Amino acid sequence: MKLSVSDHNTGGDLLLHNSETQLDRLFYTRDFDYKYFTIAWNRGEKQTVTIDGYPHDFKPHTVLPLMYNQSFYFERSADIVAWQFNREFYCIVDHDTEVSCVGFLFGMNDNVFIDLDDDNRRKLQILLDIFIEELKTNDDIQNDMLVMLLKRLITMITRLARAGKFPDVKLNDDRFHILRKFNLLVEMNFHTQHSVSYYAGRLNKSPKTLSNLFALYNYKTPIQIIQERILIEAKRLLSYTDKSAKQITYELGFDDAAYFSNFFKKHTALSPSDFRNNKKMVPAGK
Repeated sequence: MKLSVSDHNTGGDLLLHNSETQLDRLFYTRDFDYKYFTIAWNRGEKQTVTIDGYPHDFKPHTVLPLMYNQSFYFERSADIVAWQFNREFYCIVDHDTEVSCVGFLFGMNDNVFIDLDDDNRRKLQILLDIFIEELKTNDDIQNDMLVMLLKRLITMITRLARAGKFPDVKLNDDRFHILRKFNLLVEMNFHTQHSVSYYAGRLNKSPKTLSNLFALYNYKTPIQIIQERILIEAKRLLSYTDKSAKQITYELGFDDAAYFSNFFKKHTALSPSDFRNNKKMVPAGK
């Protein structure tokens, strides 16, 4: 079953996939013009989800948020419930104070798998049932109701993800928001800005303060986050596009192709051309 609603005035889309036999995204080709964020819930047995060419275990009763620029497919999509929406339907950046998910659920280098206990599984099932009912109700307040439900969904899984990622420490709101804002700034600027000092300045913090904060919560270092995001994009461009290494060099903010090649090889043990030839990323959808 696939249900959807569209606002032709704003271009806003919300889609709900439930037990669909085909569910995937090919961002750099087929789906480039459809920038949908995805929240996927595995209601079946453990399966494999392939994200940007890399397989991951997708455990039963687990939720996985996915960015609009990730390509993915599921081993058994019929077991998946997935919500998809674009920024025209609900902009998580403009409404960050409402859901506090940007740079955490969405806009991180790592994929966040969120386990559901019995109680939260029940709550999510109730929410799903209401989504289905509202998507089938075509009236003047349908979009408002669906936006409210989407906010509830995002808030719920953000809370669960936060508790799961930082279970042993109390991360207060100010520190949590600094981590999120750093990740968001990297997502928005990694093509041109590669230094920790740039992002620290945007946050009105010193690079040392940022490093100490990230270390306090056993988080990656700021420079690791920046470099990993650059590498993710480089791998995507090498795998899913025909752009030359020189084009990718400049697209990712490097002035010299040799320097980019050395940077890439240092972190992957392969040159850009070897990586492309070895097809380390399998296109989504097989």
